[in-house]
Amino acid sequence: MITAIALDDEPLALKIIIQFCERIGFLQLKKAFSNPNEAATYLKENKVDLIFLDIQMPDINGMQFYKKLTNPPQVIFSTAYSNYAVEGFDVDAVDYLVKPFDFERFQKAVEKAKEKIAFIATQEVNSNALFVKVNYEMVKINLKDIDFIEALDDYIKIHIKPMPILTLMTLKSVLEKLPSHEFIRVHRSYIIPISKIQKFNKAKIVVAGKEIPIGSSYSNIFDDLMSRSKVLG
Repeated sequence: MITAIALDDEPLALKIIIQFCERIGFLQLKKAFSNPNEAATYLKENKVDLIFLDIQMPDINGMQFYKKLTNPPQVIFSTAYSNYAVEGFDVDAVDYLVKPFDFERFQKAVEKAKEKIAFIATQEVNSNALFVKVNYEMVKINLKDIDFIEALDDYIKIHIKPMPILTLMTLKSVLEKLPSHEFIRVHRSYIIPISKIQKFNKAKIVVAGKEIPIGSSYSNIFDDLMSRSKVLG
């Protein structure tokens, strides 16, 4: 069973979401809110798997609301404006519903949420491996086999031997599933395993024979790696 809440300042839109949720057997809508503060308070005290979140609200933008949450649930955004889709991708949203949407489109979004939540649960079962979707199958990758992970548009390439694996995923979402003491993001396009670093300086890192740049917004990485030097050695 997937638990959820909904936040939308439009009563009619909220009513539609409530009605649609009632038609999906594996989905339990715990609460529906029109007030962002009340929704935020509820989420501080209660854990849910999913939030249906309107973007255009008078007091706070839904995207801003979501970014302020601690340990946020999965999110399906809804709005009458389509220009937020890219930003929705940046926060790893499950889906983006443009109003008015019908039940079939709503159901498709919820099915995607169900799949993603199940995927995350699978990840948590085995902390020594990562499961990724490749050609409609879940493929197990042992963390010790990863040389580095590279972003390619909407995909990531997980470099393992003998062949890298390509999967539809963001670096942000995969980093959340990796142990922070073993993997580190050094560039907007790269995640590396700390144990496989061969050498590094303030500008670049060499991992598995590959030279990887340290991004300008990751300038703290050098100091961080220096402080971990005992682990590296």
